Amino acid sequence: MNLWVSRIDLSNRTIDLNPGETKNRGGRNVKTTERVYQIIAVCVEDKAPDNLVFTRPDGSFPGDFSKAWAAASERAGCPGLLFHDLRRTGARNMRRLGIAENVIMRIGGWRTASVFRRYDIVDHSGLADASRRIDGRQKELAIEFGASLGKVGTQNGASDSMVVQ
Repeated sequence: MNLWVSRIDLSNRTIDLNPGETKNRGGRNVKTTERVYQIIAVCVEDKAPDNLVFTRPDGSFPGDFSKAWAAASERAGCPGLLFHDLRRTGARNMRRLGIAENVIMRIGGWRTASVFRRYDIVDHSGLADASRRIDGRQKELAIEFGASLGKVGTQNGASDSMVVQ
Protein backbone atom coordinates (compact mmCIF):
# COMPACT_ATOMS: atom_id res chain seq x y z
CA MET A 1 0.00 0.00 0.00
CA ASN A 2 1.27 3.43 -0.89
CA LEU A 3 0.65 5.64 2.12
CA TRP A 4 1.37 9.31 1.61
CA VAL A 5 2.47 11.72 4.34
CA SER A 6 -0.52 13.95 3.50
CA ARG A 7 -2.80 11.20 4.86
CA ILE A 8 -1.21 11.36 8.31
CA ASP A 9 -2.51 13.71 11.00
CA LEU A 10 -0.03 13.48 13.86
CA SER A 11 -1.89 16.00 16.05
CA ASN A 12 -5.05 13.86 15.99
CA ARG A 13 -3.11 10.59 15.65
CA THR A 14 -5.12 9.49 12.64
CA ILE A 15 -4.54 8.04 9.19
CA ASP A 16 -6.98 8.82 6.37
CA LEU A 17 -7.61 5.95 3.97
CA ASN A 18 -9.38 7.20 0.87
CA PRO A 19 -12.11 5.32 -1.00
CA GLY A 20 -10.62 2.96 -3.56
CA GLU A 21 -7.38 2.45 -1.61
CA THR A 22 -8.58 -0.23 0.79
CA LYS A 23 -9.56 -3.85 0.29
CA ASN A 24 -13.28 -3.12 0.41
CA ARG A 25 -12.76 0.05 -1.64
CA GLY A 26 -14.30 2.15 1.15
CA GLY A 27 -12.50 4.99 2.86
CA ARG A 28 -12.11 5.43 6.57
CA ASN A 29 -10.25 7.38 9.22
CA VAL A 30 -8.15 5.23 11.53
CA LYS A 31 -7.06 6.24 15.02
CA THR A 32 -3.54 4.98 15.75
CA THR A 33 -2.33 3.16 18.82
CA GLU A 34 0.56 4.69 20.73
CA ARG A 35 3.10 2.34 19.14
CA VAL A 36 1.84 2.96 15.60
CA TYR A 37 1.90 6.70 16.28
CA GLN A 38 5.54 6.48 17.38
CA ILE A 39 6.55 4.55 14.25
CA ILE A 40 4.60 6.82 11.88
CA ALA A 41 5.97 9.96 13.53
CA VAL A 42 9.53 8.81 12.84
CA CYS A 43 8.66 7.79 9.28
CA VAL A 44 7.14 11.17 8.34
CA GLU A 45 9.74 13.35 10.06
CA ASP A 46 11.10 15.99 7.66
CA LYS A 47 9.04 14.66 4.73
CA ALA A 48 6.80 16.66 2.43
CA PRO A 49 3.08 15.86 2.16
CA ASP A 50 3.57 14.30 -1.29
CA ASN A 51 6.25 11.86 0.00
CA LEU A 52 5.60 8.24 0.86
CA VAL A 53 5.49 7.40 4.57
CA PHE A 54 7.49 4.19 4.19
CA THR A 55 10.74 4.70 2.29
CA ARG A 56 14.33 3.58 2.43
CA PRO A 57 16.71 5.77 4.44
CA ASP A 58 17.72 7.56 1.21
CA GLY A 59 14.04 8.37 0.52
CA SER A 60 13.68 5.94 -2.36
CA PHE A 61 10.66 3.74 -2.95
CA PRO A 62 11.09 0.39 -1.18
CA GLY A 63 10.02 -1.65 -4.21
CA ASP A 64 7.99 -4.86 -4.24
CA PHE A 65 6.26 -5.19 -0.87
CA SER A 66 5.41 -8.87 -1.32
CA LYS A 67 9.08 -9.80 -1.76
CA ALA A 68 10.12 -7.70 1.24
CA TRP A 69 7.30 -9.22 3.35
CA ALA A 70 8.24 -12.78 2.35
CA ALA A 71 11.87 -12.17 3.30
CA ALA A 72 10.95 -10.50 6.60
CA SER A 73 8.50 -13.24 7.61
CA GLU A 74 11.09 -15.89 6.73
CA ARG A 75 13.71 -14.15 8.92
CA ALA A 76 11.15 -13.87 11.73
CA GLY A 77 10.58 -17.63 11.66
CA CYS A 78 7.10 -17.36 10.12
CA PRO A 79 7.61 -18.52 6.54
CA GLY A 80 4.51 -18.31 4.42
CA LEU A 81 2.78 -15.78 6.69
CA LEU A 82 0.61 -13.53 4.58
CA PHE A 83 0.38 -9.86 5.44
CA HIS A 84 -3.40 -10.25 5.21
CA ASP A 85 -3.23 -12.83 8.05
CA LEU A 86 -2.57 -9.92 10.40
CA ARG A 87 -6.09 -8.68 9.77
CA ARG A 88 -7.50 -11.90 11.20
CA THR A 89 -5.12 -11.71 14.16
CA GLY A 90 -6.17 -8.13 14.80
CA ALA A 91 -9.87 -9.03 14.78
CA ARG A 92 -9.31 -11.92 17.19
CA ASN A 93 -7.16 -9.85 19.56
CA MET A 94 -9.60 -6.94 19.64
CA ARG A 95 -12.43 -9.39 20.36
CA ARG A 96 -10.41 -10.85 23.25
CA LEU A 97 -9.98 -7.35 24.64
CA GLY A 98 -13.76 -6.97 24.71
CA ILE A 99 -13.95 -4.38 21.93
CA ALA A 100 -17.45 -4.19 20.46
CA GLU A 101 -18.01 -6.01 17.17
CA ASN A 102 -19.22 -2.88 15.36
CA VAL A 103 -16.04 -1.03 16.38
CA ILE A 104 -13.81 -3.89 15.21
CA MET A 105 -15.72 -3.92 11.93
CA ARG A 106 -15.12 -0.17 11.43
CA ILE A 107 -11.41 -0.51 12.20
CA GLY A 108 -10.97 -3.50 9.91
CA GLY A 109 -13.22 -2.21 7.15
CA TRP A 110 -15.73 -5.06 7.26
CA ARG A 111 -19.13 -3.94 6.01
CA THR A 112 -21.23 -6.91 7.09
CA ALA A 113 -21.28 -9.05 10.20
CA SER A 114 -21.21 -12.24 8.14
CA VAL A 115 -17.94 -11.26 6.45
CA PHE A 116 -16.49 -10.12 9.78
CA ARG A 117 -17.30 -13.48 11.39
CA ARG A 118 -15.07 -15.19 8.83
CA TYR A 119 -12.18 -13.35 10.45
CA ASP A 120 -13.31 -13.65 14.08
CA ILE A 121 -11.51 -16.87 14.94
CA VAL A 122 -12.31 -18.67 18.18
CA ASP A 123 -9.33 -20.73 19.26
CA HIS A 124 -8.77 -23.19 22.10
CA SER A 125 -7.43 -20.49 24.42
CA GLY A 126 -10.64 -18.50 23.87
CA LEU A 127 -12.77 -21.51 24.72
CA ALA A 128 -10.66 -22.25 27.81
CA ASP A 129 -10.97 -18.61 28.89
CA ALA A 130 -14.77 -18.83 28.58
CA SER A 131 -14.81 -21.92 30.83
CA ARG A 132 -12.61 -20.18 33.41
CA ARG A 133 -14.88 -17.14 33.43
CA ILE A 134 -18.00 -19.29 33.88
CA ASP A 135 -16.36 -21.26 36.72
CA GLY A 136 -15.28 -18.03 38.39
CA ARG A 137 -18.75 -16.54 38.19
CA GLN A 138 -20.32 -19.71 39.59
CA LYS A 139 -17.92 -19.56 42.56
CA GLU A 140 -18.83 -15.91 43.14
CA LEU A 141 -22.52 -16.80 43.13
CA ALA A 142 -21.96 -19.71 45.52
CA ILE A 143 -20.31 -17.36 47.99
CA GLU A 144 -23.01 -14.72 47.53
CA PHE A 145 -26.04 -17.04 47.75
CA GLY A 146 -24.79 -19.88 49.87
CA ALA A 147 -22.85 -23.07 49.54
CA SER A 148 -25.87 -25.12 48.42
CA LEU A 149 -26.15 -23.33 45.07
CA GLY A 150 -25.86 -25.88 42.31
CA LYS A 151 -25.48 -28.97 44.51
CA VAL A 152 -27.25 -32.08 43.31
CA GLY A 153 -29.25 -33.83 45.97
CA THR A 154 -32.17 -36.16 46.48
CA GLN A 155 -35.81 -35.29 46.95
CA ASN A 156 -37.53 -36.76 50.02
CA GLY A 157 -34.69 -39.21 50.48
CA ALA A 158 -35.40 -41.00 47.21
CA SER A 159 -32.08 -41.72 45.57
CA ASP A 160 -33.55 -42.11 42.11
CA SER A 161 -35.12 -38.64 42.03
CA MET A 162 -32.35 -36.07 41.61
CA VAL A 163 -33.07 -32.36 42.06
CA VAL A 164 -30.92 -29.27 41.99
CA GLN A 165 -31.18 -27.51 45.31
